[in-house]
Amino acid sequence: MAENFDDLNNKLPELKLDSKQAQGFLSFFKTLPDDPRAVRFFDRRDYYTAHGENATFIAKTYYHTTTAMRQLGSGSNALSSVSVSRNMFETIARDLLLERTDHTLELYEGSGSNWRLVKSGTPGNIGSFEDVLFANSEMQDSPVVVALSLNYRENGCTIGLGFVDLTKRVLGMAEFLDDSHFTNVESAFVALGCKECILPIESGKSTENRMLCDVLTKCGVMLTEKKKSEFKTRDLVQDLGRLVKGPIEPVRDLVSGFEFAPGALGALLSYAELLADESNYENYTLRSYNLDSYMRLDSAAMRALNVLESKTDANKNFSLFGLMNRTCTAGMGKRLLHVWLKQPLVDVKEINSRLDIVQAFVEDTALRQDLRQHLKRISDIERLMHNIQKRRAGLQHIVKLYQSSIRLPYIKSALERYDGQFSTMMRSRYLEPIELWTDDEHLNKFIGLVEASVDLDQLENREYMISPSYDSILANLKDQQELLESQIQNLHRQTADDLDLPMDKALKLDKGTQFGHVFRITKKEEPKIRKKLNTQFIILETRKDGVKFTNTKLKKLGDQYQQILEEYKSCQKKLVDRVVQTAATFSEVFESLAEIISELDVLLSFADLASSCPTPYTRPDITSSDEGDITLEGCRHPCVEAQDWVNFIPNDCKLVRGKTWFQIITGPNMGGKSTFIRQVGVNILMAQVGSFVPCDNASISVRDCIFARVGAGDCQLRGVSTFMQEMLETASILKGATDKSLIIIDELGRGTSTYDGFGLFHT
Repeated sequence: MAENFDDLNNKLPELKLDSKQAQGFLSFFKTLPDDPRAVRFFDRRDYYTAHGENATFIAKTYYHTTTAMRQLGSGSNALSSVSVSRNMFETIARDLLLERTDHTLELYEGSGSNWRLVKSGTPGNIGSFEDVLFANSEMQDSPVVVALSLNYRENGCTIGLGFVDLTKRVLGMAEFLDDSHFTNVESAFVALGCKECILPIESGKSTENRMLCDVLTKCGVMLTEKKKSEFKTRDLVQDLGRLVKGPIEPVRDLVSGFEFAPGALGALLSYAELLADESNYENYTLRSYNLDSYMRLDSAAMRALNVLESKTDANKNFSLFGLMNRTCTAGMGKRLLHVWLKQPLVDVKEINSRLDIVQAFVEDTALRQDLRQHLKRISDIERLMHNIQKRRAGLQHIVKLYQSSIRLPYIKSALERYDGQFSTMMRSRYLEPIELWTDDEHLNKFIGLVEASVDLDQLENREYMISPSYDSILANLKDQQELLESQIQNLHRQTADDLDLPMDKALKLDKGTQFGHVFRITKKEEPKIRKKLNTQFIILETRKDGVKFTNTKLKKLGDQYQQILEEYKSCQKKLVDRVVQTAATFSEVFESLAEIISELDVLLSFADLASSCPTPYTRPDITSSDEGDITLEGCRHPCVEAQDWVNFIPNDCKLVRGKTWFQIITGPNMGGKSTFIRQVGVNILMAQVGSFVPCDNASISVRDCIFARVGAGDCQLRGVSTFMQEMLETASILKGATDKSLIIIDELGRGTSTYDGFGLFHT
């Protein structure tokens, strides 16, 4: 990033403070509490600065050189400082909050010794920085904050879990028994997409705490400790009643069904300060989360199967997400695919429902292509509604919602034309809900609001304005504005005649922020009218591009125009706020439609992948976990075969219940053992997500979890050898697995005997 230090220093914004400002800032900086996790930035209007240890961290991590640092002040009071451009700040913010899990971010505004904290964010709570993080990119994942209440007993540990998704506005609770390796907690972290975990500050139980911290590290989750007193249930039902949509009775019933989870949820409400923001009221949903509803995946399985993207991926097809992500909508489909890959289904009926829809899209190419073309015109409805509810939206957001809304009839028409074998399911699952939410009482009412209130003709000029006909006061101000514009044009014409100069060609009419409406002539024309110019006009400015001048009539008309314009803008702003407020009442409509559209988007993506591969995918035959076998004929690894210049040789795998349920794979180095082992796990995961699989023929008995122990890696920082780490991970698998699990073990005990090692997998 900083190969040439001189070039780097030339590009860095210069920190310019006089001695008084510097002294004031140094005094303030000393008052800040010590927080080793916090990276603090100070907004200097055109650029940002960081100081002290933060400056060293930024210089080394992002500039890769300490020559970027400067000293603020002198002597013993000198403070290391680094300046950061606005673009670089966005890059650092994205890395700290979306990629890393070891820092929080704070932004201060002010001057001298008067600074105040205006924004703070953590990997789990990115709300205040969303405008920075997603200004030029889509939001691909929705971070979740989890709080745990640990209750140790003789037979293990009962976990009370609360979680909040601040983007989707979802609250949830779960309660389950766990082992000493916290296997179920790890599965919950993976499934929920947890980025941050709130725990009570514990003095005892150090061994258990260390095990839990290992799980947090493996899953890339930030640990935040809070006082035990914050894990309280007092007034929880009343607080949730204010946040959750609908009556309070279902909330009370749900909370009463848990013993420890309500305390964890209470800590989350306090930590996220949900009750402090009134826009949250009656906008959240509360649900019970059941670990057994989805296939459980541990962090090792996610890495071994390359489920999600990594910064080290050579191309997008290196990960299952990158390969399967052929979504068309702006963000919604990607986020749902993220969730589905972390939460594969175990319900045979629901898996087959998804496969039915995928099959319909695979078989009907015209329907698939038609729907995908329409979905490309759909904006990120979830994010737009989120901004509208948070009162962070303007007319641009409303117009984007409108433009997405008017595409829905085309999607509806395309679905209506489908008359294949799954037409009944297509109608009940998608067509009927779309018809319900797009009738005159729902979406059409919103479309009518926008068409009545927004000046849609101005959109061609990329201007978002309220239509003057929407409000009588605005219409009156618009008439006055047009009248004054007409009078100014007439004066322009009259002045051109008086000065005997061609209108617009020689005598121009300018409008600027400094002088308002002014006349302008070139310096070449000025000598011709100098006498009149000095006696009848007021010269404002003489520059290379000409002479600007005015007279009493133009000044009076210009002042009147400016006054009317300010009144018009003020009236427009009030009306925009009113329209945004009204649009927020359609949240249920758009949230329901977003759910339908994003699901269609992901299933269309599966169908497109299955159809477009050189060797097409096939529909798997799904049976319950109590019956059937796992048979994969002509099985391929989807990510490996998608790489350039790879000619993949298909393999068969038959895991027959009671006969070949346990298999050991041996062979020479680079013989394809690891690929074969992994492709079995990948195919089963894809099938339980609802996708076709890269096989000639596939029959799969549903698995309740996939555990993996893949590759060797020392944990010497924690004093754990390669062999010890392998044994700990295998012990964790044995404790968490059931007779319905798929276990993938690659290179167990390598280097501890005369053998080169062996790989095995077992169901």
